[in-house]
Amino acid sequence: MSENLGVRPDDDNHHDTTQPAAHEEQGAGATDAERVPASAHANAAPTAPAAPYSGTAYPERPPLPPQAATNPTQPTVPLSGSFGPAAAPPRRASGAAKVAGLIVAAALVGGAAGLGGAYAGSQLWNQPATTVATGGGAVTINNTEDVTEATAIAAKVLPSVVTIEVSNGSSGGSGSGAILSEDGYVVTNTHVITLDGAAGDPTIRVTTSDGRIFDAEVVGIDPMYDLAVIKLVDAEGLQPIEFADSSELNVGDQTVAVGAPLGLSNTVTTGIVSALNRSIEIASAAVPESRGDAEEDEEDGQSQSPFQFDIPGQQQRSGAGETIKISVIQTDAAINPGNSGGALVDSDGALIGINVAIATAGSSSGSGSIGVGFSIPSNIVQRVTDEIIEDGEATHGLLGATVLSAAAVEDAEISGAYVDSVTEGGAAEQAGLRAGDIVTALNGVPVADSIDLTALVRAEAAGAEVTVTFVRDGAEKTVEATLGALD
Repeated sequence: MSENLGVRPDDDNHHDTTQPAAHEEQGAGATDAERVPASAHANAAPTAPAAPYSGTAYPERPPLPPQAATNPTQPTVPLSGSFGPAAAPPRRASGAAKVAGLIVAAALVGGAAGLGGAYAGSQLWNQPATTVATGGGAVTINNTEDVTEATAIAAKVLPSVVTIEVSNGSSGGSGSGAILSEDGYVVTNTHVITLDGAAGDPTIRVTTSDGRIFDAEVVGIDPMYDLAVIKLVDAEGLQPIEFADSSELNVGDQTVAVGAPLGLSNTVTTGIVSALNRSIEIASAAVPESRGDAEEDEEDGQSQSPFQFDIPGQQQRSGAGETIKISVIQTDAAINPGNSGGALVDSDGALIGINVAIATAGSSSGSGSIGVGFSIPSNIVQRVTDEIIEDGEATHGLLGATVLSAAAVEDAEISGAYVDSVTEGGAAEQAGLRAGDIVTALNGVPVADSIDLTALVRAEAAGAEVTVTFVRDGAEKTVEATLGALD
């Protein structure tokens, strides 16, 4: 039997563009930084102790360059500056802020931020073993002469990532989030703030990287792409995360995942983009049950999706009958339960994805990272969160066709999404698609099966104009379609 784009994991790849799909698993996040009192300078780390006397004179340090002589570095203190409340009075920049700025300039792009590598290195040469602290979290730097790119990325991103604690009566769990605005809008996963569908009216507490704690309210959720926006109460002066264009990513690009795996806030792991335009299907208890007007495959529910994400502190829910199909970035950066909703960033510290799920080895109790993690691309995140903030909910495209994987169709000679039927008056019919066509690409993105097509259609907003590439009678054709709205 065939089914609409959006069915369950075990339906022989039958899917339905007219029905909601289900959900994934859980994760966690880190925090943001605030100003510290000037008295903190008095307690700043002193210079490192001298080595034991060995009978010879200690080597003299080379003289500082002219820039350092006129603007000497200072012992570092908790980060201040742009991370503090917006209304705080101006003051002299702390040593920590200077060091963090130099690290970013030297380690990210070798001086492209305005400082030459030699100058940055000479400024850092005279620094003692240092901890750049931000209240409740810290980026520890023990060797300032050999900071890495990941060090700079962590220092930049941590103030924009938060840890989210969710409770609902006797149950609770934790996840992560990324700050969208100075006044406290935060993006996370739907499964984090609903405890995978268990909490309809949760109590949410958010901790920033500098140790501040806020109550939070739900602005809106989008179960179809497992995204949600919450708003911190009475927040101001937060540091929003910078967005990158996820459509410009390449396989092999560096990635850094920031969040609170297993409740360990301010955790940073590194990796690369392992694959792009990956589509996954995950069971979700947060997605409303379907209306029951879609065909269901006879084998539906017989197997278990290998993709999941547990929420630390929350027992994994079983028997979730609905699924969601989403297009994701695959990364080998270590992602574990608690990272959900946290940031995946590029080598510039800009957001390329929101961590959402991991592949597992099949353990029913969940497993840690096996080097296959998934993140929702930043371009989709930005569209969905903008709509939620403006309207309280997000829209998703509807193709109006019943499809299944071409590999499951007898006599099919190419891979793609086989159109089994089209809905009268729907987007597919109006664009000229008909039963027997095999869709091979949407907006130039390859479609290997029905899950790919569902995920790509759902990623688009209702009413979006898309380019559909398909094969009919051995000939490749392209049509423009205006997507309908998923109900």
